[in-house]
Amino acid sequence: MENIIYDNHFNANEWFVIGIIVLGLVPIWLFPRPFSPSQITFNMLIGITFALIFDHTIAVPPFDLYDTGNQSKFELFDLFSYIMYGPYGYWFIYWYERARMYEFMTIVYILVWAGMAIGLEWMGVKTGEFHYKHGYQLMYSCPIYLLLMSIHLKMYRMAFAPDRWKRK
Repeated sequence: MENIIYDNHFNANEWFVIGIIVLGLVPIWLFPRPFSPSQITFNMLIGITFALIFDHTIAVPPFDLYDTGNQSKFELFDLFSYIMYGPYGYWFIYWYERARMYEFMTIVYILVWAGMAIGLEWMGVKTGEFHYKHGYQLMYSCPIYLLLMSIHLKMYRMAFAPDRWKRK
């Protein structure tokens, strides 16, 4: 497989990743932290894990639908592009718990967050962080975000439900 070089300078795509990480992490220290350390770890790691799973599913052969960063092969800075998803897994659950949403509003909430994810991905495309290939388009990410956010919320509820240890 041929390595495609999109850029070889520290510029907009690296600043985009750094900015997203800072914008996600700094408020965590400023806002009240209602979660236990295990809840914080779970929500941060699930964002990173989902990014890794889907990047290594649809961004590598046989699909090879997009590249991240300056070139098609993995670079050290690509690690930071995975880390940038961590704080948003945290914020996704933080605001869900804070608003105490249930039933129908949960659907609206997931749709809003998927819209924000699409917006951030669009910014990533514009800054050169994401490079689509083989006809992949931004709109194809919509069902992926909807699925992942639904799974994240379901897993969080299962893992941290107040009654999870009670016998029925």
